[in-house]
Amino acid sequence: MSANVPHIAVIGAGAWGIALACAASRTGARVSLWSRSPVPAGCRALPRLPAVTLPDTVELVTTLPEHADLMLIVVPMQTLREIAPKLPGNAPLIACCKGLELGTGALPLDILAETQPGRSCAVLSGPNFAIEVARGAPAAATIAAESLDDAHRYVSMLSSPHFRLYASDDPIGVQIAGAAKNVVAIGAGIAIGAGLGENARAALITRAIVEIGRLASAMGGRAATIAGLSGLGDLILTCTGAGSRNYSLGLELGQGATLADILKTRSTVAEGVATAPALAATATKLGISMPVVETVSAFLDGAIDLAQARKLLLERPITVE
Repeated sequence: MSANVPHIAVIGAGAWGIALACAASRTGARVSLWSRSPVPAGCRALPRLPAVTLPDTVELVTTLPEHADLMLIVVPMQTLREIAPKLPGNAPLIACCKGLELGTGALPLDILAETQPGRSCAVLSGPNFAIEVARGAPAAATIAAESLDDAHRYVSMLSSPHFRLYASDDPIGVQIAGAAKNVVAIGAGIAIGAGLGENARAALITRAIVEIGRLASAMGGRAATIAGLSGLGDLILTCTGAGSRNYSLGLELGQGATLADILKTRSTVAEGVATAPALAATATKLGISMPVVETVSAFLDGAIDLAQARKLLLERPITVE
């Protein structure tokens, strides 16, 4: 392979990491996919996405790549602080996880700035189910960085006819949207699981857009970003798609299952469970009203039951839209 071919390292071999490795390979790049767990020799399919065979241009590795032109960080949000300081080299880092850190309320790029100071960073987010991206079905997402020039550069490196990327210079708005959508998806699942109906879900999604825009603006982002792929697009997919981990968890909760019992049966991460209290705490600290997020957080914590959650959301004072 030519020395001029870009080397893209994907850190994390979960479903989304596998999907992004497949997507990156379609650009013609050489791709390294880092797995934290040992990988059998010759293995071309991984447990998190067993229906997908990795392309020949994707190399499975268990040692963090020393050299790369771009590094995609695809680890669960709550383990990002552990992994980030270990990332070698000086390649730009693209955070591909969504959420806020428990305890600190830090966003992915906050953690990368603390653990990898001076390193160029961006965030990738959008309405994407891993299996579809891995198989090359049409998809789109946003890459946001403080510098629009940097965002355009990363977009050009990762875009393909299968995976259309857009550049943004609002990383805060993109990160807040990506974090909040998982929480809202749990709420949407609860509504459907409890038999509240499609109207209730549509209302919940719509009001959540307003809440997320409010918080994004308060944190220095742009409310307009919430109307884009990382906001509205991701909300629609995550709150309605059967393949959404957060929506399916909410669905089971609405049907009467307990959170503890649901989590016992799952090997995948529903980021909204950890993000909900962190997001609610951040909103409270900033004095931002987020009734959907606050209600979902209280429900997950066991502070309220379904009847109380319904009352909190539907019996709020009447106001203008």
